Amino acid sequence: MRVGLYPGTFDPITMGHIDIIRRAAALVDKLVIGVAINRDKGPLFTLEERVAMIEAECAELSKETGTEIIAHPFENLLIDCAHDVGAQIIVRGLRAVADFEYEFQMVGMNRALDSSVETVFLMADARRQAIASKLVKEIARLGGDVSKFVPPMVNDALKERLAK
Repeated sequence: MRVGLYPGTFDPITMGHIDIIRRAAALVDKLVIGVAINRDKGPLFTLEERVAMIEAECAELSKETGTEIIAHPFENLLIDCAHDVGAQIIVRGLRAVADFEYEFQMVGMNRALDSSVETVFLMADARRQAIASKLVKEIARLGGDVSKFVPPMVNDALKERLAK
């Protein structure tokens, strides 16, 4: 069984993430969405909320693709998370050249830790390249419409959270 790991903070999950998940699901038998616990980033949504959003959004994708898709919180090294879930592949989404610089360094470090785990880059769909969770949150905070960047459930959650 080919297992892939797609890590991120997913705060919140966006249409860009969902695009990468859909395409990654075609490459593996099981796709683990690694939900990073990164206290330094100060997430808007709790870990439990982020996992619930991912599970809700990926349930239909799993049926569509025939690929098991699960959410898995992690707080350890990415390569250790890959070992924990039995992943042979780490999936990373790229939006722009700036993403590549950082990802290139990460691949080098991960390969030094375990060269048997391969990293696969998927380019974001051209219509989704500008979408970043950080920007989505900023637009929503300032009262902008983010409905074309996030699924309806996430849009509602953003509105509710930011109304407080």
